[in-house]
Amino acid sequence: MRVLLIDDDARLAELLVGYLTPQGVTLVHAGGGQAGLGQLAGGSFDAVLLDVMMPGMDGLAVLRKIRDAGHRIPVLMLTARGDEADRVVGLELGADDYIAKPFSPRELLARLRAVVRRATPDAVAEKLGAAGITVDTAAREAWVDGKPVELTGLEIDLLIVLVRRAGRVVPRSALMELAGRGDVSVNERAVDVHISRLRKKLGDEAATRIRTVRGVGYVLARAAEDES
Repeated sequence: MRVLLIDDDARLAELLVGYLTPQGVTLVHAGGGQAGLGQLAGGSFDAVLLDVMMPGMDGLAVLRKIRDAGHRIPVLMLTARGDEADRVVGLELGADDYIAKPFSPRELLARLRAVVRRATPDAVAEKLGAAGITVDTAAREAWVDGKPVELTGLEIDLLIVLVRRAGRVVPRSALMELAGRGDVSVNERAVDVHISRLRKKLGDEAATRIRTVRGVGYVLARAAEDES
């Protein structure tokens, strides 16, 4: 695994290199946002570790540029413990997961492996469809009314859960686990943020495809006619 760390903390980079290298992870360190974007543009990486609090260009600005450039690489945000606002904004911008500092290198490695594993196409192709939405689980691609939609890894996982259970209510509390994201520590507010972003990308701002069942969760319409 080849991972890009974008963080101004050189001591942290040194410690992580010492722990991750024997685990089969090559860590490339960039000490700031611009340097990190340059590394990403010129190299091949399996994931990005991105610190939120950096001088100059902060991590959220870097993440926005990564996603605006069309990069679908998994991004794991490094945030201050208890700073929920940064985590929610990061998830809104397309982060795949976050971990709060200080963290154990062992937990970081587990989360890295999880986000990279989820970004790897499934061995068996499966196409799902409901309400004008088609999802290819192997290619991890989605279309709405025949038009391709760019989604983050987490958004694809959430959409797969909803399409597979079209017509059935999926409890908010179970949505992340059903998406194979039980290792992602987010609260219900963050889940709502992801669903809101997913709706916008699907052209579903009016919530005619993905409906909210107040106090319970979400349900995807079975077919296009169910949206009327």
